[in-house]
Parts: sequence; C-alpha cells; structure tokens
Amino acid sequence: MAIEISERSARPAAFLRQALDQHKLAHSYLFCAANGRAALNTAYWLACLFNCTGQNKPDGSCQNCRQIIAGNHPDVLLVGPEGKQSLGIDQIRLLKEELAKSPVQSSTRFFLVNEAQKLTLPAANALLNMLEEPIAPVVTILITTNLDQILPTIRSRSQIINFGASDQERDKSAWLIDNGFNDSEVAELGDTAKLDQATKYFYQELVEGSPLALVSAHKLAELAKSKPEQKYLVLWLKERAQKDLNGESQEEGARMLKYLLEIDRLQYSNVSFRNILDYLALQWKR
Repeated sequence: MAIEISERSARPAAFLRQALDQHKLAHSYLFCAANGRAALNTAYWLACLFNCTGQNKPDGSCQNCRQIIAGNHPDVLLVGPEGKQSLGIDQIRLLKEELAKSPVQSSTRFFLVNEAQKLTLPAANALLNMLEEPIAPVVTILITTNLDQILPTIRSRSQIINFGASDQERDKSAWLIDNGFNDSEVAELGDTAKLDQATKYFYQELVEGSPLALVSAHKLAELAKSKPEQKYLVLWLKERAQKDLNGESQEEGARMLKYLLEIDRLQYSNVSFRNILDYLALQWKR
C-alpha cells in the first residue's frame, strides 16, 4: 500500500500535532477507523512530523520523511498480517526485540501495527506485555477497523482515537445514494481508491486510443468483482464523461456517454461485465 501523508485524517492529525507541540505524545495509541488506509497514512504522517527536518513540517521531502514514507527509516517499523488471515506472535516478537535497541536516527522510535484486529491471542498478549513495559522511547500505534476485537487490556493501555467519516467520505456517500446506491451497497463498496485509480487509467487509455485499453479492461473486470463495484465503475465513467462534455473535451465526452448508454442496456441483458468492458474498449478503437 502506497503511503500518502497528505491523505491523513484532518481532525486526528490536528489533535496529534497539538500533543506533540505540548510534549504530550502518549506511548501508545489505538487508531480506530472504518478507513484503515487513512489511519495508516495518519500514523506515518505523525512519524514524519516528529522527524521532519524541513520548515513546513512534515514536508514529505526531507531525507527523514522520504525514508519513512519508503519504509526505510530504522526508527519507524511497521508490522501487519500482509494478506494473511491473522497477525501472529512472531511479528510481535520482532517488535519486542527492536524495543531493546536504542533509536538510530531519532530520539523516539515508532512501532506501527496495522490491522490490529487480526492479532492472535498469543500475539495480543505479547503486545500487551510490550505496552506495559516500554523500555525504550517508543510510540506504538495500533490501527484497527474493529475496536471490539482488541483486548480490553490493550485498549485500557492505549489512547484511543476514533476516526469519524471525513467530510469527503460523507459527500461521496451522499453522491452514491443520489445516484441509485442503497446503504448496503455503499457499505459493501468501502474504500474505492484502487478502483478509482484503475478506472482513471482506463478512461485515459480510451480517449488516447491506446492499445493498452483492452488489457486494462480485463484487469478492471478482475478488480470489480461485486455488483456494487461494477455499478460504481460505470457511474465513475459517466461522471467523467459528463465533465468532459461540459468542458473542453466535448466530443470525447459525448462519444463516451453514447457507449455508456449502450452498456446500461447490456447490463440489463445480463451480459458479463468483462464482455461489457471489452465492448467499450473495442468500440472506442473504431
């Protein structure tokens, strides 16, 4: 997952900046967020803020910030399930071993535990022991999407920061509801960042007449497996086409909308989504 510290959550970041300015950073935080990506970005943002050598902290471009964002800073360590169903004790043992070491480039180390709700019981107990006996100057940040799955003893030893839905997320949900999504579809859709990026590339390849559009169509079909994702993808294309129609690319926008209306008909006829995207990629080349 690419780290973008500019995409931190505003209110938690403001709270953490104030704590740092007042020298009141807690030794352990528990970030609870429906959007785990925003919480992870915020954790990295805090590590950058603490270590930044630029003037507008964190600038994201000083050597320390670049190392942290790239995952190469010796005093900022991340563990997570890495695609597995659970987060095991071996990874927490790694942190405990690092806890015995002094910081290398900083005055404080940052230990980040992503998807902490996946901790096994032995791993959670090992983490609890680590939080109870912080030997070295360390800020530990646990990130979870489900607070109820975190041991009460870990919760009691951490400062909990709840990440409410951002204004941008609320606006997006309202936009989806206005365009025919129901609440369960919005919830199932979740974080669309990866789908947004892939759809954006697909659209650009279409309007540029790139032969890669057909390849992207196949990748998108694999990415958009669920009905809400497929519905969202078509809506995204319509929204972008409408913007082109109202802007300086009127011809491309009108042409795209024409094909998207045909896609609506194909979806109603239960044509497979991969065939629908193939249709769009092939028709555009003619």
